Amino acid sequence: MKTKLIIATAMLSILTLVTTAQEAPKGFTKGNIVLIDGSTVSGYIKEKIRSNASLTLLDGENKKKNYDGSALQSASIGDDKFLCIKGDFFKLIEDGSIKFLQKSSDASFKPVYNGNQAVFINGTEGNPGDYFLYISSNRALKHLNRKTVATVVAESFGKCEQALAKAKAINDDISKLNEAVQEFNHCGSVKN
Repeated sequence: MKTKLIIATAMLSILTLVTTAQEAPKGFTKGNIVLIDGSTVSGYIKEKIRSNASLTLLDGENKKKNYDGSALQSASIGDDKFLCIKGDFFKLIEDGSIKFLQKSSDASFKPVYNGNQAVFINGTEGNPGDYFLYISSNRALKHLNRKTVATVVAESFGKCEQALAKAKAINDDISKLNEAVQEFNHCGSVKN
């Protein structure tokens, strides 16, 4: 009986250790980042995207390192995916040859250090919460607002009638443009 109790206690201890090892530390979420050089680093991420256009990565060796958007190509944090363009983070809503993005940070006039020399980046136009189209073929970022959406959509979707029809049906609700982008990505190649 004593042996069974010792074995049960040992098994419970091992199970607790395994479960604890797989849980994210408080304030962190499992994810990965793609650095400017294309290398991928996985670990636990504490995002500070909205407050200062950066994140903290806790790697497998429990080392914390801060990354600005200017040091990254992209980040996956839990179920959310972000592209980094000119130091800003953009939430990826729809992926494909045209990407539908929502700006999540403002890196305007944020200092980035090249050695000991501070360089100020301008970030991208628009405000956090604004929507954008990103044309992968020529790396063009197009800001969408009520005044520009019709022109940008017509230029970007070209001759894909299905996507143009869906875009016209959004009735100035730019947040619904993802369906038109999805339709375009099934339709064919980018005009630009």
